[in-house]
Amino acid sequence: MLIKRGKRGQVTLFVIIAIIIIVGVLSYFLLRGTISSKQTLPSNVEAIEKTFLDCVQERTLTGISILESRGGYIYDQKFEPGSVYMPFSSHLDFVGNQIPYWFYISKNNIPKENVPNKEKMNTELSKYIEERALLCDLSDYTSQGFTISKEKPNVVVEILEDKVNVDFEMNLNIYDEVSSYNIQDHDFSINSKLGSLYDSALKIYEKEQKELFLETYGIDFLRLYAPVDGVELTCAPKTWNAHNVFEDLRNALEVNTLALKTKGKSNDYYLIDTEISQDVKFVYSGNWPSKFEVTPNEGSLLISKPVGNQQGLGILGFCYVPYHFVYNLAYPTLIQIYDENEFFQFPVAVVIQGNQPRKSLEGSSESSESLGICEYKNSLTEISVLDSDLKPLESEISFECFGISCDIGKTSTNGSLKTFIPQCHNGILSASSKNYKEDQMIYSSVENGSAIIILNRNYEKNISLILSEKSYSGNAIISFTDSDNKVQTLVYPEMKKVDLSEGVYNVSVYSYKNSSLKLAKTSKEQCVDVSESGVLGILGLTKKECFNVDIPEQIISNAVSGGGMGEVYFSSSDLSSDKNLEIRADELTTPKSVEELQSNYILLESKSIEVIFK
Repeated sequence: MLIKRGKRGQVTLFVIIAIIIIVGVLSYFLLRGTISSKQTLPSNVEAIEKTFLDCVQERTLTGISILESRGGYIYDQKFEPGSVYMPFSSHLDFVGNQIPYWFYISKNNIPKENVPNKEKMNTELSKYIEERALLCDLSDYTSQGFTISKEKPNVVVEILEDKVNVDFEMNLNIYDEVSSYNIQDHDFSINSKLGSLYDSALKIYEKEQKELFLETYGIDFLRLYAPVDGVELTCAPKTWNAHNVFEDLRNALEVNTLALKTKGKSNDYYLIDTEISQDVKFVYSGNWPSKFEVTPNEGSLLISKPVGNQQGLGILGFCYVPYHFVYNLAYPTLIQIYDENEFFQFPVAVVIQGNQPRKSLEGSSESSESLGICEYKNSLTEISVLDSDLKPLESEISFECFGISCDIGKTSTNGSLKTFIPQCHNGILSASSKNYKEDQMIYSSVENGSAIIILNRNYEKNISLILSEKSYSGNAIISFTDSDNKVQTLVYPEMKKVDLSEGVYNVSVYSYKNSSLKLAKTSKEQCVDVSESGVLGILGLTKKECFNVDIPEQIISNAVSGGGMGEVYFSSSDLSSDKNLEIRADELTTPKSVEELQSNYILLESKSIEVIFK
């Protein structure tokens, strides 16, 4: 019996030893690759891991560069096109790089913010590394007999001030004829100023949203390079070509925006006070989509008429031209923050309304998108556009409702467009076609329906001016006002062409000649009522205070000397001919005194003109 018990104990011991050996062998085969990856790898396997890691780091640097060049975004954000009303899209095209605006005005005039936070940037960079890591090419090693496979990676990125940490986990399986390895951890760090550059960009953006310093500079540049407010001593109208004004303004914005800086002497006009250590550049290009509007205007001209030559104002003894123009501007500015070889950039829209900065943005306006009337087109409408001979026209169609204009589409060659438009009571349906006068009609689209718009052809006509039966080549201002109160004004003789369509026009002509009329320096007493001081002022008592107003000597170099006005009907048959338009008016005597100057203006109001085709 004792011998039997001993045999059983020996068997049990052998079983236990066998189990330990089997577990050990299995553990060795299962864990040898992982253990090796955490310790010393064979040189040929280490070369594979190094090549893979170099590739991932290179792709990470590319992702960081994309984040920096696209305002903190790698992947495309939802694109929103601009409109005629507001030319901004949601992205700025900078040398082919589509950069999302951090602030812009949507096509429906809704302010929008699109500023990424660091969590968003971390997520996008992590996704980018995960996608690009699987594309790393290790074919040089597979050609040497290795079998290599990559499993789905898991990447977590942390953007810090001066570096980017990448926690990279992925099974990289490597096999040769005798061994196999599984490398899981590929963590690394990249030296990059992305974090600090983004922090500085955010500071500048928040300063702009709070102080609107870009709008303030924009208003200064506007007043320096464009007519805004002023008074000039002259008896002739002052005119500016709006196209030339806007071109000068674009050039001025390009140069002066580039001069803005965050470093320099405290008394430097262009210095923007910030606590940013990096260099900052502000960029505007006149080729970028921008909005430039000015009122009042007469077509492409800004005209201001003199005061002092009207009847009953002879007591003034001088003439002056006051002017006040109101501008609406909207243009992009690209802000770039530099630190050695790295830079971060983002665009914002600079908006000036009525010569004043826009209101500071109080949070995102995404919730206001419900006002996007153009997105809800549910009334089926058939629109036909014809010319005056009832022939179909290819035309651009738009529909305006509550001040918001929607692009509807384009009619086909048969002049018809059947489409859905927004529901609106008494909206404005407009049609425009090349060489035709744009026209519109009141249209209610609360139900399905149809509309017909007839466009009159525009004809370009050459103008010649005849004063008192003699051809006139001096200075004159000629205005054509149609039945819709749209005005075309020509500064003659520099401008001798006008676009006219069939209809009734009010035509006015003012000609000017050189004058040597000299007004002497005068001084006049001006009295005003001012409040009494002390208790008497509190009781509302006033006293008269007088002071002298000195009017400097004035030489009137241009004085009105002829012209007239009248109502003229232009038929399409006359306009379509190859004849020129000849305007005949009377010439007046050149004034030699203020009284004669005023008399000329009075006479012109009763003088008629004759318009003939010749």
